[in-house]
Amino acid sequence: MQKRKLTAALALLFALNIFVIALIQAKPAQAESYRQGASGDVVRTIQTKLKNWGYYFGSVDGIYGSATAEAVKFFQRKNGLTADGVAGSATLEKLGIPKNASSGSNSSGTSAQSNDLYLLAKVISAEARGEPYSGQVAVGAVILNRIKHPSFPSSLSGVVYQPGAFTCMADGQINQPIADSAYRAAKDAMNGSDPSGGSIYYFNPATATSAWIWSRPLITIIGKHRFCS
Repeated sequence: MQKRKLTAALALLFALNIFVIALIQAKPAQAESYRQGASGDVVRTIQTKLKNWGYYFGSVDGIYGSATAEAVKFFQRKNGLTADGVAGSATLEKLGIPKNASSGSNSSGTSAQSNDLYLLAKVISAEARGEPYSGQVAVGAVILNRIKHPSFPSSLSGVVYQPGAFTCMADGQINQPIADSAYRAAKDAMNGSDPSGGSIYYFNPATATSAWIWSRPLITIIGKHRFCS
């Protein structure tokens, strides 16, 4: 009798252990976030991006202080995010920082490249959906040309999220589903194709309200867009 009771108790304990392990494995991983008091390379990257885009004016020291938190809030308000000063997954995505940026693995370069392709495709789709394919590639090329130009931020995310740079960031088009052609156009642009002829600006003359943009030297016209230097 005692032996049977002991066997039953051991079986119950084993079953409970299996159940607890299953619960732990089923629990979704918490997205890494950065807030006031944090420090390290990712915080330094956050500060660098915010500084390049005009949101942050403090030292790039890798320490998430009150000035960094306020800059993050400013960025969040401008990009339709909850302005809590915490750089969580949504904010990091908007900043163009890969989710595994703090892992230290060799895959970070590949992840960054994949993130850039996704972001570039989003902008191409939002800005040039319905345009000829060459026009979509040209929009991607303009963004990449800006990275190499001294007047613009030196990263793709910096160019895309520069305040006032792209209409789609203000009117919500950036959040629309990405057209398949935009992914192909982004890949072609990243591989060096440039139908824009080296342009760093483009605009639709039917909707443009800035007199300044009309002053830019015209390089080519593709679809509804004028591409300029």
